[in-house]
Amino acid sequence: MDRDDHTASHASTLIENLDLAPIAQSARSAPRKRKTVISHRHSTVPVGTKTFILDTNVLLHDPACINRFAEHHICIPVDVLSELDRFKNEMTERGANAREVHRALMKIFSATGASVMDGVKTAGGGNIRIVTYDPETARRIPSVQQFERIFPGIEKTDHRILACVLQLCEQVQPPVILVSKDLNMQLKARAVGIECEDYLHDKVEQREVSNFDIARIDVTSHELQRYASSGRLTLPAKRMGDVMTNDYALLTAGEKTSIPTRLNAQGEFVRLIHTPEAIKVGQGRSIKPMNLGQTCLLDALLDPEISLVTCYGQAGTGKTLLAVAAGLSQVFDRTYNGLTVSRPIVAMGQTVGFLPGTLQEKMRPWLQPVYDALDLLMRPVDNLQGPQRKKNRFLPERTPNQTEAAAPYDPLIQQGVIEIEALCYIRGRSIPDRFFILDEAQQLTPLEAKTIVTRMSRGSKLVLVGDPAQIDNPYVDSRSNGLVYTRQRMRGQSFAAHVPLTKGERSPLAEAGARLL
Repeated sequence: MDRDDHTASHASTLIENLDLAPIAQSARSAPRKRKTVISHRHSTVPVGTKTFILDTNVLLHDPACINRFAEHHICIPVDVLSELDRFKNEMTERGANAREVHRALMKIFSATGASVMDGVKTAGGGNIRIVTYDPETARRIPSVQQFERIFPGIEKTDHRILACVLQLCEQVQPPVILVSKDLNMQLKARAVGIECEDYLHDKVEQREVSNFDIARIDVTSHELQRYASSGRLTLPAKRMGDVMTNDYALLTAGEKTSIPTRLNAQGEFVRLIHTPEAIKVGQGRSIKPMNLGQTCLLDALLDPEISLVTCYGQAGTGKTLLAVAAGLSQVFDRTYNGLTVSRPIVAMGQTVGFLPGTLQEKMRPWLQPVYDALDLLMRPVDNLQGPQRKKNRFLPERTPNQTEAAAPYDPLIQQGVIEIEALCYIRGRSIPDRFFILDEAQQLTPLEAKTIVTRMSRGSKLVLVGDPAQIDNPYVDSRSNGLVYTRQRMRGQSFAAHVPLTKGERSPLAEAGARLL
C-alpha cells in the first residue's frame, strides 16, 4: 500500500547500520509484569495458540481473512480501521474490499454480549478484538521507547501499528505475530525484533511457479507400444507422480522415444485427439503448433469437455496467439456464439494519462496484442497491400478521397461476435456460450479471478493466460496472483486443464531476452 514511510532499501540500510540487539532482546525477553492471557469471558486459552495482528493490506487483499486463522487469536489495531476508512468510498476493488471488512467486523461485534475490546470468540475457537495504541502507557515499555528513538514520527500509521504490536508483546502470551503484505513494514518489524509473516492463505507453493516443464513419466517400450496402438494406458498411482486430472505429460521409453498424453477423469492416459495440423480462419494465415507445449495447449483449447484453461508462459511462447486462433476457429464453427477478450488495466511504469473515446477505443491500447493476433489470423494472405508486393497494373490506383481498408475483424466487432470487455464492469454479468480470453491474468488478485470465473455460464469457456514473472500490480506477487491461485484451486477438476509453455517461438532474440535479461 502507499504510505508515508521509508523505502525498503532505506530500511535495509538502517537495519545494517544500527545495533538492534538490545531492542530485539527487549521485545523477546523483557520482564513481562503486565502479561495477561487473552480470554473470552471465563474460558481458558488453549496451549499453543498464537496472536496475529493484521495489517491493513491483508484485510484489503482478502476481506475474509478474519476467518482463516482457526483456533488462533486475531487483533486489529484501531489505526488499521482508520486506514480502511480512507478507502471505503473508492469505486474500485480496494474500496469494495474495505466496505466488506467493515460489514464483517460490524456483524461480529453487533452480536449480543459482544465486546470490541475484550473480543469475540471465532468459529475456530480463537478470539478477535480491536486493540488501541496508547502512547502514554506504551512509552513506559522499554522496547517502545527504543523503537521511537530509531523510527521517529509516531504519528505515521505504520509506526503506530508497530508500536501497538510491541505493546501487545508485553500484554499477551507469546507468540505475537504481525501479518503484513508490505515488505517495507516487514523489514521495520524485523528490525525491532517483531516476528512477522506474509499472508499465506492464497499463496501457492514456490514449486508451482518455478517449474514450467511438462511432467515426464517413464514407461516400458511394451507399455508405450500398447498406448500407441490403443490410445489409452493405465499406470499405478505411484508411477504417476503428482500428475492430476487433465494434466499433460510425456510418456517416455528411453531417451529418444516419447509420446504426449493427458490424464483423463477416469485415471487413464489418453491420446491427444484435438490437435489439428493447423488452424486457419477464413482466408487468413495458418497457425501450426511449433512445439510440445503448444500442441498440448491447442488440445486443451479445442476440447469441448474442458471449460477452464490456464496457461503459464514467458513472452513469445504463443499464449495469446494460440488462444485467439482456437477461440476464433470455434466461433466460425458455431461451437460458441462469440469471442470475448479482456485484460486487467495495470500499467507498466508511467502511463500516457486519460484515454478519450468509446470503451473500445479506451481498451484498444491495452488489448493491442489481441488485435495483432486477430489481424494476423484474419487478414487474407494474398492481399496486395504492403510495400513488399509489386503493384498490379490491372488494379486502379487509390484516389486521395478513398479511406484506408478496414481491419478484417472490424465487422465482427460491430456485430458483437468479437466483444471487448472491461473487467471493471463485469461484476453481475452472466456470460453464456462465449469463448472468453483473459490476457495478462497474472495481474489479477485472487478475488478478481474469482469474480471472473463465477461469471461463466453454461456453454462458455474461460482461458486465463499470463506470465507469473511479469507482474506490475503492487498488491500481488508471483505466488499470490489470480492466475496461479485459480490454477492451484481448480487443479484436478474434470473441467479444468493447465498447460505450461517454455519455448519461445516469436524470434531467437525474444527468447534469449526472456531467458537472459
